[in-house]
Amino acid sequence: MFESLSERLGGVFDRLRGRGALTEADVRAAMREVRVALLEADVALPVAKSFIDKVTERAIGAEVTRSVTPGQQVVKIVHDELAMMLGGDAEGLELDVTPPAIIMMVGLQGSGKTTTTAKIAKRLKEKDRKKVLMASLDVNRPAAQEQLRVLGEQTEVATLPVIAGQQPVDIARRALQAAKLQGFDVLMLDTAGRLHVDAALMAEMQSVAAVAVPQEILLVVDSLTGQDAVNVAENFSKQVDLTGVVLTRMDGDARGGAALSMRHVTGKPIKFVGVGEKLDALDAFDPQRVAGRILGMGDVVSLVEKAAATIEQEDAERMAAKLAKGQFDMNDLRSQLQQMQKMGGMAGLIGMLPGMGKLAAQAEKAGADDKLLGRMEAVILSMTPKERGKPEILNAKRKIRIANGAGTTVQEVNKLLKMHQEMSTAMKKIRKMGGMKGLAGLMGKMGGGIPGLGGLGGLGGGGMPQLPPGFDKFKR
Repeated sequence: MFESLSERLGGVFDRLRGRGALTEADVRAAMREVRVALLEADVALPVAKSFIDKVTERAIGAEVTRSVTPGQQVVKIVHDELAMMLGGDAEGLELDVTPPAIIMMVGLQGSGKTTTTAKIAKRLKEKDRKKVLMASLDVNRPAAQEQLRVLGEQTEVATLPVIAGQQPVDIARRALQAAKLQGFDVLMLDTAGRLHVDAALMAEMQSVAAVAVPQEILLVVDSLTGQDAVNVAENFSKQVDLTGVVLTRMDGDARGGAALSMRHVTGKPIKFVGVGEKLDALDAFDPQRVAGRILGMGDVVSLVEKAAATIEQEDAERMAAKLAKGQFDMNDLRSQLQQMQKMGGMAGLIGMLPGMGKLAAQAEKAGADDKLLGRMEAVILSMTPKERGKPEILNAKRKIRIANGAGTTVQEVNKLLKMHQEMSTAMKKIRKMGGMKGLAGLMGKMGGGIPGLGGLGGLGGGGMPQLPPGFDKFKR
């Protein structure tokens, strides 16, 4: 997400950083480019204008002109204002109430409301250890209630039994009673949607809200609809007392205009973003972190959080022990590939690393997509346990058998072996530098570069997935 905007802004700020001193004309010229970039990203005109005015006012003042690094200071100002435009600080759900806390989901039909209900319920159950009950109030769309029941089974979250013919307000009353009697911490009400905002939809939502008195009313909108998403949010906020917004399909939105305009136009915070079809593909929205990613500063905090959530402690300790001895076999490489897939794939990981925004685009052009990770794993799985533990025993005959088993060529097998060798060498270099702690200190002094390891090589270690050197060569 935000790829096109990030690339445009990166070019503008690279030119600013390259200058020793900045005049007011330099700043205003750069801000004109930023304004165009925002408008091309489908940001609402009033939002872009307000943002540029605020940044320009700060950037042509003493804060920049007296700075030792004026270009970097402008970037910091843009980051701060971008974070404010996105909402300032992250805002979570209001759950600190006498149970059950009631979350009412609203939105147009097709925005992903029912799936998002299940995603949030799963997150509350697994991350916050809440006992959650989901109830579908959608009696208009065929099989809507059945869809939520199936999602409940998949996420192992309880759903309210369906009674045919019951109306939304009555379902809400029954759900509230069931949640209280059965000791649920959270009740999630999935309301009906329409193809457009109309009086019947609003009247139904207002009736349900009057009965349930929810702590949270979350509007679900499809970010791919761009400016229409912002208009829908504005219309809903005038009719219902929204507490927040959930943007779906953010993984497919390269522009990001909806996210950048939403808070300014509606005054409501974005609380979650959907980043994929899987039921765990939901991220809490943190304006500070998102601003950093847009400006190519990465999001290491989220990367670490994803690692902590997906990497098993035992696996991390086993890997750390092996790396301490300078050992790294094919089983370890496969483990790293699996971790990368769990953490959002190659593109997702690269986007979170500081200064790696351009590299993500290069990797995509080189064919280094997530299917590549699967093909690499297939090659490893075609090896025998002995071959995975000692890849040095692989001769020409073995390589032919492995290539046939993986449905690929001997050349691809050789590329994977070369990649493994480069990673093994990188691990040994890290060990000589004093392990990951020593490497971290060295990277701090070098501004993120890793001497002798060539760009991506060696990032990671005990519990952090490797981004393998040479992965761009491994493609069809």
